[in-house]
Amino acid sequence: MDVAGKRVLVTGGAGLIGSAIVKRLIEMNADVTVIDAMLPQCGANRRNLLDIADRIRLIASDVRHPASVDGLVDGIDLVFNLAGQSSHLDSMTDPLTDLDINSRAQVVILEALRHANPRAKILFASTRQVYGRPMYLPVDEAHPVHPVDVNGINKLSGEWFHRLYHEVYGMRTCVLRLTNTYGPGMRIMDARQTFLGVWIRHLLGGEAFEVWGGAQLRDFNYVEDVADAFLAAALSDRADGRIFNLGSPEVVSLRQVGEMLVELNGSGRFEIREFPDERRRIDIGDCYCNFGAIGTTLGWRPQVLLRDGLQRTLDYYRRNMEHYT
Repeated sequence: MDVAGKRVLVTGGAGLIGSAIVKRLIEMNADVTVIDAMLPQCGANRRNLLDIADRIRLIASDVRHPASVDGLVDGIDLVFNLAGQSSHLDSMTDPLTDLDINSRAQVVILEALRHANPRAKILFASTRQVYGRPMYLPVDEAHPVHPVDVNGINKLSGEWFHRLYHEVYGMRTCVLRLTNTYGPGMRIMDARQTFLGVWIRHLLGGEAFEVWGGAQLRDFNYVEDVADAFLAAALSDRADGRIFNLGSPEVVSLRQVGEMLVELNGSGRFEIREFPDERRRIDIGDCYCNFGAIGTTLGWRPQVLLRDGLQRTLDYYRRNMEHYT
C-alpha cells in the first residue's frame, strides 16, 4: 500500500517515535492527523513537530476519553497507535494511571475503530518488557511473557486487545515489541522514557551521570530505524495479526554505552552505582532480542550503528537542549 494521499492518524505523535513516523509520512505525502495529550510525565514535545507543523493537524487531546477519538477515525486508512506511558517506576508508584493509559485507552481506540472504521490498519507500540527476566537470550517472540512491573502487564494487555480485535473482528492489527529506542526528540529531563536521555542531559551539562549496575547487556534501536519498522509493517499485509520483536545485532553493556558517550562527547564522566531498591526489584537483568521474524517477513534490519546514532543524538541536543529541559 502506498501511503501517498492516505489518511493517517498517529496517537502519541508528538513523542520520540511518533514524531519520527509523522515526518516520514509527510515525506511520503500522506494526510496526517496527530493526537497527543501532551501529558507532562510522558515524552511529547511540540518541538519534535515544529518543522512540519503547517503540514499536519495536531490535536491536543487524550485518547483515554472516547469523545476525543470517536470523531477522528472516520475515513482513516492507517493508525499508528503510540500513545502510552513508558516509565516502569511510575507504573509501580501510580499503577492506576498506567492502567488507564496503557490498557483502557487501547480499548477506547479499538472500539472507536470497530464501530466506525473496522478496515483501518492499526500498528501498536509494545515493549520487550513484557518478557520480564529472560529465560534465554536472545529473546524471540516464542519466549514466555512474564512482566516484572505494572507497565509490562498493562502493555501486554494492550497487545492482547489488539490481537483479540484481529482474531474476533478481523481488524488489521500488528504489534511491534520495542527494545531501547533512542535519538533526537527523546525525553532527557529525567529517566521516564529512557535512561539514555538523562545520561545525555548530565553529560552535556558537564555533570557526572550515574550508571546503575553497569554489567547488564542491552540492545538499542535508533529512532529512524524504528520508524522504518512501523512503516514496513503498515505497508505489508503479511504483518496483519502478527507480533514482531525489534532489536539490534549490537549487544553492549550499560558500562560500554556510558564509555561510548563520554568518548563521543570528548569529555565527561560517569559513576557506577548500585541499583536503588525500588529499581532493583523490577530490573530485568540482561535482555536483548531476536528480530529475525520481522527481518524474514518484512525485510527490516536496523541500519544505524549505535556509535553513529549516539553521535547524532549528542549533536542534536547540543543545538536544542533548552527545548527539552
